[in-house]
Amino acid sequence: TKSVQRMKLAEALSLRKDMEKKISGLKERLENVVRVQEGDEPVESPEELMTELDNCLVQLELLIYNINMTNMKVVDEDGKSMTRLLAERDVLNKRITILRNTFDRASKPVDRYSCNEIRMVTKIDVKSLRRELDKYSQQYRQLDNEIQMMNFKFDLVE
Repeated sequence: TKSVQRMKLAEALSLRKDMEKKISGLKERLENVVRVQEGDEPVESPEELMTELDNCLVQLELLIYNINMTNMKVVDEDGKSMTRLLAERDVLNKRITILRNTFDRASKPVDRYSCNEIRMVTKIDVKSLRRELDKYSQQYRQLDNEIQMMNFKFDLVE
């Protein structure tokens, strides 16, 4: 395997994702063999699965730690750490989700079956909201691209 010191941040993130999938699979396999019908033997040894699961969890903990340490030390041209950029991206994503839901709700046509029904009116400037949503979406894409480029540029630190 590749030395942790020579691994790019992007590779570590991919490895973390793979490790999390492996742990999930081990968890499922373990749950399937902890109880069997009396007189039957499980298809896999619960003890061996527990040992493998424990080893994977130890590796995952170290990997997460190294990723987090890297994210705190790596900075962009403006001096912002990767941790800061990730926080900005997360908040932008929340803002966009809220604005998109608001836009969808405000721009949805109202079905009225008769003149006696209560008339609903939009109380927000939908065009302005759309422009704001587009602006934040563009900021998100630019920030996400910067983060992805940094992931491939910087080595994982120990």
